[in-house]
Amino acid sequence: MATTRQAHTVWEGSLLDGKGVVSLDSSGIGEYPVSWAARTEPPASGRTSPEELIAAAHSSCFSMALSHALAGAGTPPARLETKADVTFQPGEGITGIHLTVVGTVPGLDQAAFAKAAEDAKANCPVSQALTGTTITLTAELG
Repeated sequence: MATTRQAHTVWEGSLLDGKGVVSLDSSGIGEYPVSWAARTEPPASGRTSPEELIAAAHSSCFSMALSHALAGAGTPPARLETKADVTFQPGEGITGIHLTVVGTVPGLDQAAFAKAAEDAKANCPVSQALTGTTITLTAELG
C-alpha cells in the first residue's frame, strides 16, 4: 500500500531577507521557522533548514533499512544510532551527505556490520531519492 506524506512552507519576502515556516502536515507535530540565514550561518536554536530536515529523513530511513536487513539476517540490532551530516554550499547546493552509524548488534562482527550498513546506505529509499548527491558512510560497532 502506497503512502503519501505532506508538508508545506509559507515564505514571505526575498531569499536573503525573507523567512518562512515549514509545517509537518501529515503528523501535525509542528511548525518550524526556516530562513536563508539558517542555511548559511552556524546553527541556531529555534530555526531549521532544508538540509537539517533532509538529515533527519536520511538518518531515520537508513536506521530503519539497516535494522530490517540485520533482523532479516538473523542478527537484529539492540541499538543503532545514526547521524547524518548534510553539507550545503551556497551557489553549489548540497555537496554531500555523511552517515555515521554506531550499532550494538549481538553476534555480529565489524566486517559484517560494515557490509550491512553499506547495503542499507545504497538501498534505503531516501538514499535512492538522493542519488545525485555523494553519500559516504562510517559504520562502527559500539
